[in-house]
This record gives sequence, structure tokens and C-alpha cells, in this order.
Amino acid sequence: MITLREIKIKNALSRSGLKGLDYALNPYVGCIHGCRYCYARDYTRYREVSENWGFVVYVKRNLLDVLQKEVRFRSRGVVGIGTITDPYQPIEIEYEITRKAIEILTTKGFSISIQTKSYLVVRDIDILNKVKDLVDVGITITSLDNYFAKKFEPRASPPSQRIEALRRLSSAGIKTWIFLGPIIPGENDSIDMIRDIVDLANETRSTLYVDRLRIKKFMTRSSSMRIYIDKTLSYPWRELYRKIENMCRSRGIKLFIEDTEVI
Repeated sequence: MITLREIKIKNALSRSGLKGLDYALNPYVGCIHGCRYCYARDYTRYREVSENWGFVVYVKRNLLDVLQKEVRFRSRGVVGIGTITDPYQPIEIEYEITRKAIEILTTKGFSISIQTKSYLVVRDIDILNKVKDLVDVGITITSLDNYFAKKFEPRASPPSQRIEALRRLSSAGIKTWIFLGPIIPGENDSIDMIRDIVDLANETRSTLYVDRLRIKKFMTRSSSMRIYIDKTLSYPWRELYRKIENMCRSRGIKLFIEDTEVI
């Protein structure tokens, strides 16, 4: 049972501390996808949402009105859409906040960078196609295995649909990237599977971003995630990253490894 609540906000755009992004825009608080590893719950100030991750989502019902006002005086920059929520989770079908926010931002000359696990993003190819120079879209592909997806990402689009979405976006001439992360020891660290994802990046001319599982507070309280803490801390990350680097180099794929602690 999913609980939805509509809330009012004062600001639509917030300054982003993420590399390459000037602003963040999150149409929703929380996410129906309910991914077990999702870090966003530790950055969500609404306790009801963070403690019931995947089952309670707040909708920022006045976001578009606020955004219309903000774009008049905010300096132009890159807006990350979906930094702590998935902007294309199922409720976007009804609310269309993400779609309309894209139109508002690009009309005023803002660039946008979207990250999602949802096939729904293909719905907006029509508007993304009109502003190709201002847009890039990242699809999170943590695994090609449906069992993994059901276990860790229970209500997100299955891997096959994400792959199709990536291909459709790329075929439309939209700049794409793949986020392979988090890599969880013993779950989605198969070299053969990672090679297939690298090949997909090559096919779709996508940049590849890679990151490992990050230990967060909520994981220490979750028996289902706690078992991965020791594995993550003792895992030979440098060796894995070297293999991925070699795969990408041989194919001419642009690679970014987020784990500066190891590399």
C-alpha cells in the first residue's frame, strides 16, 4: 500500500554539491521504487518518508508555480533532475511534474541532467529531442539480472526495459550515460555481466559511471543490508576498477569511477 501526500514548497531549485551540477530539482520526496540500498533516505528530512522508504511519497504540488518564478532570476546553469528521488517513478504518469519542469527550465536556457531507473522517461523523448543541446539522460543499470532487480529494486522498471529506454534515447540523438552502481559484493559484481553493460555503453555511445556500495546509517539498522557491510569494506575494489578501466579503454568508452577513496 503506497501512501501519497501533497505538500507545498517554498523553493523548487536548490544549490547542488554534486560535481557538474549547479542545481538540484526533485519533484517528489521519497520514491515508490523502494530500492533497498537507496542513500536518499538518509538525506530526506521528512521522517515519515525516510522510515517508510518506498511506501510513502510526498508530491510537491506547487513546484511548477514556484519554478516559473525562480527561473526569472536564477543564473543559468545545469539542473540535476532526480538527485534524491526518481523523477519518473510511476506517479509521474499522473502528475507530469517532471515533464513540465523540463519544459520550463529548457525554455529559459537551463541545461538539465536526468537520472532514472524508469522506462517512463521515453514518454518525454518528444520534448527532450527538441532541446538536445541542453539535455543528458542517465539510466541506472545495476544489473542485467531480473532476480537482482526484484530483490534490491522491487518496484523499478526491470533491466530489459531500462536497456530499451537507453537505446531509444540514444537512437533519438539524446546524450546518454549509464550509472552502474552501487556495485554490491557477491550480488552484481560479475565480470561477465559488467562486460555486457560496458558493451551496452559502447553500443549506445553512453558514458559509463561506476560506483560501489556506500555504507550509510540506515544499513546498520537493516538486517538485509547489514550483511554487506563487512563484504564491502574488505572487497578488492582497486582490482575490479582496473578491469573495468581496461574494458572501457579497449572500446573507447568514457569512464568515470566515483570512488576517489580507492583510485
